[in-house]
This record gives sequence, C-alpha cells and structure tokens, in this order.
Amino acid sequence: MKIKKYLKLIRASHWIKNIFLFVPLVYSKKLFNWDDLSLTLLGFMAFNFASSIVYVLNDIVDKDRDRLHPKKRLRPIPAGDISVKEAYVVLLVLGVLTILFSFHLNYAFEMVVIAYILLNTVYSFKLKNIVLLDIFSIAGGFILRVAAGTVVIGVAASSWLVLITLFISLFLAVMKRMSESDLLSSEDQDHIPVRRVLENYSKRFIDQISAVSAGGVIVFYALYTVSPRTVETFGTENLIYTTAFVVFGIFRYMYLVYQHHRGENTIDILLHDVSTILNALLYVAVTLLIVYKVI
Repeated sequence: MKIKKYLKLIRASHWIKNIFLFVPLVYSKKLFNWDDLSLTLLGFMAFNFASSIVYVLNDIVDKDRDRLHPKKRLRPIPAGDISVKEAYVVLLVLGVLTILFSFHLNYAFEMVVIAYILLNTVYSFKLKNIVLLDIFSIAGGFILRVAAGTVVIGVAASSWLVLITLFISLFLAVMKRMSESDLLSSEDQDHIPVRRVLENYSKRFIDQISAVSAGGVIVFYALYTVSPRTVETFGTENLIYTTAFVVFGIFRYMYLVYQHHRGENTIDILLHDVSTILNALLYVAVTLLIVYKVI
C-alpha cells in the first residue's frame, strides 16, 4: 500500500528517538501532572514531524547515491516508489503539521524546533562530510530534543542530563560509523558509495572514540545517581541500582555492533533485539518506581 511507502519515507519508526523529550518530564517528577504531560505530548508530536522533515530532505539530497547503496536503495525515493515531486509535497505537509503542533507551545520550544531543523539541514548538505563535526551534529540533535523537553514544561536543564545525553548520542553516532566502516572494508568501494567522511575514521580511531563515549555515559550516569542534589531531590539513594541497566545496555549495543554489525540502524536494535527491549523496559519501570517513591 502507498501509505506504507509514505510511513517509510518519513521514518515513522524513528520517532522513538524523540522519547528524549520525556526525560525532563520524568526526572522533574511531573509525569503524572496532566498539564505538563499534555504539553510534552504536543511537543513530542511536533518534533516527530520536524524530524521527518529532516529525513525526507536528506533522502531527496542523497537520492542518486542511495540508488547504489545495498540497503538505502530500498528507500522509497531511490527505489522509485515515491517521486521527488511527491516528496516535496510531503515536506510541505510535514511543515504545516510541525507549525500547527508548535503553535500551541511556547516561544522557546519553537526556537528549539527551528534550531533542530537548521542543524540537520546543514548536516545533510555539509556537516556529515566533516570528520568529528558529523558525530557532534548528531549529538546536537539529541541535546536539542532534551532541551525541547525542558523548555516545553518550563524546567531548568540539569547539567548531568546534558552530559549524559551528549555522551550517549556520541556513542550511538560512533557506533553507526563503526558499522558503516565495516561496510567500507567489506564491499567494493568502486560499486558501493559510502560516506566520504569514513575515510577519516580508522578502526583504531573509532574504537577509541567508542570507548571514551561509552565510558562517559556510564561514569556520568553513575555519578548523577549518587550526587547530593539527586539524592536530595528524590529522597533516596536507590537510583544507583539503575546503573546496572545502563551498563548492560551499553555493553549489549557494543556486542551487537562489533559481533553482528548491526549498528548502522539504531532503530533496528531498539525495536528488534529482545535483550535490549527487556533491559529498556526494566530500566524504565525501576526508575519510575524509585523516582516516584513507590520503592
């Protein structure tokens, strides 16, 4: 059906990344406040459409190269299932929906959405081909998601939250580069186009960045759970126990990338790896029970 092609075009499955908007809501202990929850839900939908604008634009820009890629050639535009003209119409619709949902939210949120679209537009045309700036641009997108979650409900962004988000997004970005680098080394470069920036990422360099970013996530998260401010805010030291889920999640992801070469598509892991799904569900459940003083 055509509707499935359009859902694939706008990467509806990738909307799960925008769940970062709910992090400030949860840790500010406002999850069960309907006013704040409804604002976050509106912001979530606005960011879904905004992120889809970026995905569609990127597919339009890269359509010729994607046609030669073993996996990306199956995307709707390079596969010929959706024309470029139709894609521009989709962009227009997504733009209108983003404006409609953002219209009901505050000015600060609207600025964050605009910043997100601008950052990713520059990324699509330029930054994705510049070593290090490519992965920091991806990280910037996640930080803006968290920023959107804070401004939409009017809470201050925790420095710990910013640091953890930075390192986890750098980790995911470099894991993606790792998988793409594996493709570069295993396939004929004359027939399969890969990102030009990968020429600047040696396996050793990627290994070092992944180790630093993975370590950063674990260390900063652990320090956050035992910081005096955190203990005072939640009235318990029990949050430290959730560190085990974070460590397992990082190690599991690295295992899937290094041993099974699955890091090119983060969503594939998040939605299909049973161990990752169960670990995430347990983390969320235990965190909510601790934050909201059920245990």
